[in-house]
Amino acid sequence: MSNFFAQPDALACGKTAEQLLKENVPHPLIPHKTFSGNRPSLSLLLPSLNAYNIGQLLAIYEHRIAVEGFVWGINSFDQWGVELGKSLATQVRKQLHASRKKGEPVEGFNFSTTSMLKRYLEKSADDVPKEDCTILPKM
Repeated sequence: MSNFFAQPDALACGKTAEQLLKENVPHPLIPHKTFSGNRPSLSLLLPSLNAYNIGQLLAIYEHRIAVEGFVWGINSFDQWGVELGKSLATQVRKQLHASRKKGEPVEGFNFSTTSMLKRYLEKSADDVPKEDCTILPKM
């Protein structure tokens, strides 16, 4: 879920060459890791996943990714954009932990991400184990 909430931030906010330089990113990688931001995205939260919903999601995303890439000249298979989303997911993961375990409010994200995180925390509150553990499926 951390990556789910973080990726729209990567697309919306991007990353400048100046930010990358401050992070000591090697100069040859700067052009690849620079993102203009201001790219549209769509996030969907569903109450359940069944075969029908999964089919709809697959169709929507397949179509959207291909068409947007062609129309807007975006590399739909941009690995550096995925890496930025993973980096932002760390911040989301810390927030989810702080909100669940310590009751801290959601802070430090844009309005859209904050709203989605709050809704997700409200809806998933009963599904999260109280202890830090890995629950394996029963065989």
